[in-house]
Amino acid sequence: MQETNRQAILQLWNQGVRNAMEIHRRTNISLSTVYDNLKKLKNTGSIQHADGSGRPRKITANASRALAQYIRRNSSISTRTLSTKLARTSIKVSYRTIGRHLADSGYQKSLPKATPMLTIDHKRKRVEWAQRHLNDDWDHTLFSDETAFQLFRNTIERWHKGKRPIRPMPKDRTKIFAWGGFCIEGKTSLYCFSEIMNAEFYVEILRRHLPEIEELLGDEWRFQQDNDPKHTSHRAQNFLRDNMPEVLDWPSNSPDLNPIENLWGIVKSNVEKQMPKNLIDLHQFMVEEWDSIPQSTLINLIRSMKRRCELVIEKNGERISY
Repeated sequence: MQETNRQAILQLWNQGVRNAMEIHRRTNISLSTVYDNLKKLKNTGSIQHADGSGRPRKITANASRALAQYIRRNSSISTRTLSTKLARTSIKVSYRTIGRHLADSGYQKSLPKATPMLTIDHKRKRVEWAQRHLNDDWDHTLFSDETAFQLFRNTIERWHKGKRPIRPMPKDRTKIFAWGGFCIEGKTSLYCFSEIMNAEFYVEILRRHLPEIEELLGDEWRFQQDNDPKHTSHRAQNFLRDNMPEVLDWPSNSPDLNPIENLWGIVKSNVEKQMPKNLIDLHQFMVEEWDSIPQSTLINLIRSMKRRCELVIEKNGERISY
């Protein structure tokens, strides 16, 4: 199209038509394009692009396509190997140049996010669960879970000048475990512990927090937990049957459906930003950040449940991001 426009302008120019508005009227080519080409004709007598004064590209279009093909075949391939492969086709480019080209083309190299594997049966049951609960009223559901906080977590990027900063990391990163629950009305207190949780300990945690849950939701509510063996043990099931009005059924391998995972992500990120130096700091920051989560966040997460169900159905049970 651009070449056609240039030729139309050149033809009128050669016929003696030199007025931009007249050329625009006759050809319907934008005025800016007409002006640009008339300027070239007046200055150089030609409508061709002037040769660039910059350094010619080392990676041609063909080389770029070859790089994309190599990456499709092996997504873990290094830039040094890519450089070697191009050299075999008489294209000599440094691995640094290839790295810059890939970054400019939108490529990133990162560790894939680990997620539990889903079998065909898992996916089917996830869809069935989502269809069954698509139109639930989630305002009376308490979501619960336990997680681990590392003392020396290192996932936050930080600004710096000069050399990349170094943060010494011990080989054994001490952890503090935590259990918590939340609903649209608020959160339970965060229960922190260091011992290994078994079924008996889990039941004791639930027993301690039962009054808090009843204060939040009253007499009619349901309790959500995943299918961890501690949760499905006879001891835990007996306690749940005797003390919980209702227990929500839950599909296996489905942390992506539990909005409390989003809360853990918020709390862990905020705790890491404070860079706790010892277990006392870690415990303090965990409780503070958990307590400071605003009510609006809880409401939005509860409201997200319908959309999560819809996404699972749309994706035929595949993992979702929320």
